[in-house]
Amino acid sequence: MAERISIMGATGSIGLSAADVIADANALAPAGEPVFEVEVLCAGRQVEELIVLALRLKPRLAVIRDDGALDALRDGLAGTGIETAAGEAACIEAAMRPCDKLLAAISGSAGLASTLAAVRQGTTVALANKESIVCAGGLILSEARKTGATILPVDSEHNAIFQVLQDKRDVEQLTITASGGPFRTHSLEAMSRATPEQAKAHPNWDMGVKNSIDSATLMNKALEFIEAAYLFDLPAEQIEVLIHPQSIIHGMAHYRDGSVLAQLGVPDMKTPIAHALAWPRRVETKVARLNLATLGTLDFAPVDDTRFPAVGYARRASALGNAAATVLNSANEAAVTAFISGRCGFLDISWAVGEMLDMFEGSNFAGLSCMSLEEIKYLDTRVRDLTDESLTRAPSRPGG
Repeated sequence: MAERISIMGATGSIGLSAADVIADANALAPAGEPVFEVEVLCAGRQVEELIVLALRLKPRLAVIRDDGALDALRDGLAGTGIETAAGEAACIEAAMRPCDKLLAAISGSAGLASTLAAVRQGTTVALANKESIVCAGGLILSEARKTGATILPVDSEHNAIFQVLQDKRDVEQLTITASGGPFRTHSLEAMSRATPEQAKAHPNWDMGVKNSIDSATLMNKALEFIEAAYLFDLPAEQIEVLIHPQSIIHGMAHYRDGSVLAQLGVPDMKTPIAHALAWPRRVETKVARLNLATLGTLDFAPVDDTRFPAVGYARRASALGNAAATVLNSANEAAVTAFISGRCGFLDISWAVGEMLDMFEGSNFAGLSCMSLEEIKYLDTRVRDLTDESLTRAPSRPGG
């Protein structure tokens, strides 16, 4: 029987890769036996892209978060039999529809509400939205325990660890790898002049703008560090980050007998997406196969905390608790937005995150548990405002 899949964030890079995985798996399957059927496609504002995708995948429901785009969506899908809806509430309702797996791929903290709604329905969630776990890991995992929902990691690093993790009691350490991004060998002075175009030019992965800039600051690895601690229920001291420019080894589990199990593959998000959507089975994909003989060399290096302080911020946030992780994510999202719009420099992104963590430790926010959506939204909004104020108030910083 075909797996029914809902995709939240369907027109983003992860959503489009998932569409290819679904289409390819169905095309490669025996005739008349589709592997996947699509229940929901949900997008933010890209209505024309959503229409094209819906015509390709034939979901039962297509939802656009932009209320003003409903007429265009209806017109584009007229006569297809595909249901249409629009608005934030419609997105959350769509996430609650019965399906076998929901791919949570809305970028940033905007994906939290729909992810939480799916978890509360007991749905198996293929999680590609790391910000949801960073902001609300305690809440999401608590709700998952209540409803029996399964969380399947889609980030390549966490999916890799999921594949190689055996008895957690025997684990000494988990390692997630980072390519180092486009500025891996750049000096701080050179990084201070970086433009958004340069920052989003990832050397290995095809990602959206925000995730690519996070990779350039290594903030994506900071977020993944916190995500790993939540998903695998291990203390921060047992999680390491390693620079690996080729992005071939995605994650490793180190065991107390000296064994190290690693998952390898070409840097293509279709592989972890296919694993999560088909789990516990596997499906055939058109992903290029890894040839180690051709590759020849794999390189590794520690993180340079001076040029890339983000991972250190993640360790600090982990020690401070749930609310600090929300602060880290919210400050980063606000600073990345400011950088893209030309309101701050590249180095200001990490500077702003550190500034907000400093503020957090001495504020009333430190007492927040962030175990409710309302509390998380309040803290998120407040930190974004404070980050914008801080970036506006101090334009003379290095990189500003």
